[in-house]
Amino acid sequence: MIVQEAVISTAERFERTLTFDNTAALREVAGDFGAHLKLVARAFQVEVQQRGSQIRVSGTDEVAVGQAVQALAGIGALAEEGQGLQATDVHHAIRALQADASANLHALFTDAVLHTADGRPITARTATQRAYVQAIRAHDIVFGVGPAGTGKTYLAVAMAVAALRRGDVRRIVLTRPAVEAGEKLGFLPGDLAEKIDPYLRPLFDALHDALTAERVQKMLEKRIIEIAPLAFMRGRTLSEAFILLDEGQNTTREQMKMFLTRLGHGARMVVTGDPSQVDLPNKRQSGLAHALDVLQGVPGVAVVPFGAADVVRHPVVAAVVQAYERAEAGDARSGGSP
Repeated sequence: MIVQEAVISTAERFERTLTFDNTAALREVAGDFGAHLKLVARAFQVEVQQRGSQIRVSGTDEVAVGQAVQALAGIGALAEEGQGLQATDVHHAIRALQADASANLHALFTDAVLHTADGRPITARTATQRAYVQAIRAHDIVFGVGPAGTGKTYLAVAMAVAALRRGDVRRIVLTRPAVEAGEKLGFLPGDLAEKIDPYLRPLFDALHDALTAERVQKMLEKRIIEIAPLAFMRGRTLSEAFILLDEGQNTTREQMKMFLTRLGHGARMVVTGDPSQVDLPNKRQSGLAHALDVLQGVPGVAVVPFGAADVVRHPVVAAVVQAYERAEAGDARSGGSP
């Protein structure tokens, strides 16, 4: 149980205290050497100190003090339920509350999309990720659009495995265009599977996090899971399947149209991509950008835009994304090329 007490020490400075009766939960909230408390203090520009079973928050801005206490109380409630907290979890909680002061941290952290083979829950960690998960549940075709590191592909793969486990679909089809990211790799040795493996490796990585490697291999052998380059989709109709197209920004207009028209009965389709990272040669128009334009208002189609605030990798990645967005916005205003 966490008890909150408000104290105003002076007219210009505000203090609030959280008292924990669960020592283990207090340790999780504080983090190693108070690392989590430092994150909260830096995010809300307040002072945070732990003394015994209490955490005291103080500062000159009453609103900021209140938000910091809300964040600490929220992650404290999760810790009391036995959930281990990492620095990334604290970052997600802070960002969620900064975006929406009424954000339900309990729902964000405990509404599992899928439990992995080792029992770890995969959950949506930002409001946009939750909207994305809900859109996939409710629509036939969903576009997840935004910068790298926002969990677009990872969550879509988790949703695909969850749908397969529930029996909503009979197979999973994962695909991406075989386009090199700004460099010429030349001739790749090996048979066809070995040649395309580097392009599809990110999809394997996401699958292996949701399932064991042995389970993935068995499903691949039985064709329950299929991973193939986009070019292999032509001429097919995919029914009762969860179909994911990754790196959609590297499709041409013709490829995107071809892919979207593969949708069969009982199937669900997700397209992910980052419009700012198009690797198509000769500056061809991205099929993703074209699709987002022509499919506006089409029933059964949803678009979920992600931003830098949704980055769930290392916190520095969010700062990198924001820096590039500022630079590209400046280039656009000056008429230069990004």
